[in-house]
Amino acid sequence: MKALNQLRTISYGGGVQSSALCVLAIQGKLGSIDAALFANVGDDSEHPATLEYVRNVMIPWAAERGLPVHELHRTKRDGEVETLWGRLMKEGSRSLPIPVRMSNGAPGTRSCTHDFKIKVVGKWLKANGASADNPAEVMIGISTDEIQRVSNKKVEPYEQPIYPLIDLGLDRAACMAIIRDAGLPVPPKSSCFFCPFHRPQMWAEMRRDEPELFERSQLLEDVLNERRTLLGKDSVWLTRFNKRLSDAVAEAQTPLFTDGIFGDGQCDEGYCWT
Repeated sequence: MKALNQLRTISYGGGVQSSALCVLAIQGKLGSIDAALFANVGDDSEHPATLEYVRNVMIPWAAERGLPVHELHRTKRDGEVETLWGRLMKEGSRSLPIPVRMSNGAPGTRSCTHDFKIKVVGKWLKANGASADNPAEVMIGISTDEIQRVSNKKVEPYEQPIYPLIDLGLDRAACMAIIRDAGLPVPPKSSCFFCPFHRPQMWAEMRRDEPELFERSQLLEDVLNERRTLLGKDSVWLTRFNKRLSDAVAEAQTPLFTDGIFGDGQCDEGYCWT
């Protein structure tokens, strides 16, 4: 039961699981919910299909049924909105906030989730009454088939994460069915279009179907490595193959569609949400 004045929110990423949470909330199956919170890392950074779904499908559909979905942005003290792409491409920047792949194929450290999602959502929660003494309940869209991701969630003092999909015994397929049964289209996977956690198959499909996004991803990789060369540092990559994105995807075409060979993490909503 909701404690007195305790915020109860959904961490909304625009993907399948968190969209299912919004549907369940509207159906009254999650108790009283104050809002769903979508932390937009930037219109120049989020995949366009995610933004289209959030803005044109979920926000109006949920609003008509009494659930506000707030789109949040990282803002500086002067009020300027900062995007992840903007930070990465800022002239003279040495920042590497995304988990670029090192020479051994392993992802590097990252601050993108913390800076552009956790802190952004936390700022809203604290502005609306959450505190260490009265933490907000934050519902996370992790389903039963990815339960191992629960242990990766760092808990902030102003929030109490809960996992309704696991409590209800729902996997990703069940979440898709919930969305369809509500009369909504199933959303695409949510991520930044240039995320190094993409599987090779996803990069190959982007190159085929969304060449402009693929080219922008290649531009990013090239800019990062131009800077690292000037600093005398080793190159970094957007794939695990220790070569330019365009070369890596071309050489990996044959095994790309055998899902499971490359079982590394992918940037769907469980990796990036608070």
